Amino acid sequence: MKDALRLALMAFEEKKALDIVALDISKVASFASFFLICSGDSSRQIQAIADEVEIRLKKEGICPNHIEGYRHAEWVLLDYLDFVVHIFSKKARAFYDLERLWRDGRRMDVQRLLDGKTAVRRRAAGPRS
Repeated sequence: MKDALRLALMAFEEKKALDIVALDISKVASFASFFLICSGDSSRQIQAIADEVEIRLKKEGICPNHIEGYRHAEWVLLDYLDFVVHIFSKKARAFYDLERLWRDGRRMDVQRLLDGKTAVRRRAAGPRS
């Protein structure tokens, strides 16, 4: 799962996505575990980000279950079941404000995900008897 998130985030960076946020919604939603959210400056950039996410994940055999909003590119949604990619125009992102709506979700460290490091900290092993 983390590899797929990482690939999507790499696609965001490749296409110069703005205001990247990763939310763990697994404890507050039943339909997905993660949201990846970003913005683009134009409908063309929003479509390019969506295309790059789809291309990178498809190379790994991961295809979206559903895509919405691509044609108008104000808010493109790519549903990968375990995670949902949201790519917004700045105006649509401010209007829908998913970060506020899903504020009970846990913000994840995007840089750690990009670096391939898990967000889970392991406990140090205690002394052996």
